[in-house]
Amino acid sequence: MATMLDVSLRAGVSKATVSRVLNGTGQVKESTRQQVFNAMEELGYRPNFLARSLANRTSNSIGLVVSTFDGFYFGRLLQQASRQTETHGKQLIVTDGHDTPEREEEAVQMLADRQCDAIVLYTRYMSEKAIMKLINSVKMPLIAINRDVSQARERCVFFEQQAAAFSAVEYLISQGHREIACMTVPIHTPTGKARLTGYRKALEKHGIPWDESRVKYGDSGMTRGYELCQELLNDKVVFSALFACNDDMALGASKALHQAGLHIPQDVSLFGFDDAPCAKWLEPALSTVYLPIDNMITTAIDQAIRLAKNEPIEAIPPFTGTLVLRDSVATGPWFDQNSSRASSS
Repeated sequence: MATMLDVSLRAGVSKATVSRVLNGTGQVKESTRQQVFNAMEELGYRPNFLARSLANRTSNSIGLVVSTFDGFYFGRLLQQASRQTETHGKQLIVTDGHDTPEREEEAVQMLADRQCDAIVLYTRYMSEKAIMKLINSVKMPLIAINRDVSQARERCVFFEQQAAAFSAVEYLISQGHREIACMTVPIHTPTGKARLTGYRKALEKHGIPWDESRVKYGDSGMTRGYELCQELLNDKVVFSALFACNDDMALGASKALHQAGLHIPQDVSLFGFDDAPCAKWLEPALSTVYLPIDNMITTAIDQAIRLAKNEPIEAIPPFTGTLVLRDSVATGPWFDQNSSRASSS
């Protein structure tokens, strides 16, 4: 069985250089790295990562805790996290926090026990105090994604949820809509609160009174979106536009509107959030907010690895959303064509 010494002799480098290549540490020229990999392949050398992790108290891996494995959003996140971890020559170990702070904390501790070099935590419900406790107590560096932790801005990668929701609703207002209904994602999460606040502030800016009857509190699912839209219709709430705080609920709402004999966007304009793959395939295609989760998880992985290497890090500016305007919004009853032209010139 080939050993690290055999690899070093075949590659014409020192054992220390082979070790640096395998551990992804130190400065090694790309040509030297390739020599080592070629020698490993020729000799059939398979490094014993378990033994190395026990000896060095590291596993050459990055741990990732996600709230759940469900949905396209986390699929995109996991795929990009895997790619980015591989570019650093490390393995990705993923575990599910089951959408509860207690289970997420247990998952972080489990990854720390496995000697992960660093840990990235995606949490929807954990309090800022609990996140800070983990940052200060877990022996491995920890980066929080999807949360703005004011006491440790350099340890978090987050998205401006409120500003994105504000922009979406303000766009509807610019198109002549003032009677705008809203379906929230879980309101006890920071994301749910921020998106609803964005909706409220857009109304306030344009002098539109808050109407509690137009706000329905959801759970992010298609079924709930369908049910909540039915409630709006059955309660005879007047609205010319509907802002759904995620695309799944917008999809459910579109079915309820269709069954009620209403046409999108002629009768009701519909705006979503997240830019799910289904959004462009709806008929008509759904206007929504693109959330750059790929860039966010890439940044989080990079920050985590810098910390693992004891390199200095700085706070990352918040990520922002982009309005994706498709076919599900028409001009509303208060559309001022001259004003719209002036604002776009």
